[in-house]
Amino acid sequence: MPISDEDLHAIAEARQLLENPGLAAKLTNVVGQPIEKGFELLPARWRDKVSEITRDGLDTALKAAIASLGRNSGAARPRLHKLAATVSGAAGGAFGLGALALELPVSTTIICRSIADIARSQGEDLSRPEARLACLEVFAFGGTAASDDASETAYFAMRAALSRAVSEAAEYLATRKVTDTGAPALVRLVSLIATRFKVQVSQKAAAMAIPLVGATGGATINYLFVDHFQAMSRGHFTIRRLERKYGEEAVRRAYETR
Repeated sequence: MPISDEDLHAIAEARQLLENPGLAAKLTNVVGQPIEKGFELLPARWRDKVSEITRDGLDTALKAAIASLGRNSGAARPRLHKLAATVSGAAGGAFGLGALALELPVSTTIICRSIADIARSQGEDLSRPEARLACLEVFAFGGTAASDDASETAYFAMRAALSRAVSEAAEYLATRKVTDTGAPALVRLVSLIATRFKVQVSQKAAAMAIPLVGATGGATINYLFVDHFQAMSRGHFTIRRLERKYGEEAVRRAYETR
């Protein structure tokens, strides 16, 4: 079936979101200084700390995905989740970078629920483990690294990198009523996602390290943080919806020629 003009336009919009995230630039505009200046102000062992709190945040999101993402239905409510994330960011900003370890699991859970709302609005059945894990995948998007192959679109390259781990984790979840989030299949998936989610968390940490950010700045940083993942979600679940309609190969070809 040929892809309609309306759906080709939707694919083009999704590509624009997924391939041009721009979180660092938006954070720079908020703090008034390049993010690189914030990196210079971070504590000596900040890399290890950011890795630790990134993993903690994703573990919390995974538990939310497994426990309750499929229970509700309805339209997406991005403003509600942005408000909740803004409030948690204000609290974190008031206490500085040291509060990130406490604040990130909260904001990550809020973001996860916002991702689920967007997924449902695009026709995802969140009673299915694979659909729930697709929500978790979103945390890996938009955090490109210098080593990435420029000949491939970042979005489909990341999906390919995660595909086996997602399949194994979905199979594990489908066969168990009581789930251990420390199971190897889930640990492997979270570890892969964490390597990319850490990019955005590092940018957030760098922005929070800029002097005088305070509660207002922390709220704005978190607003942009959740807005980034909502944009990734809209792109991701638009593509998945159209893949269900036209097939994966047809949608990918259209995506790569937009």
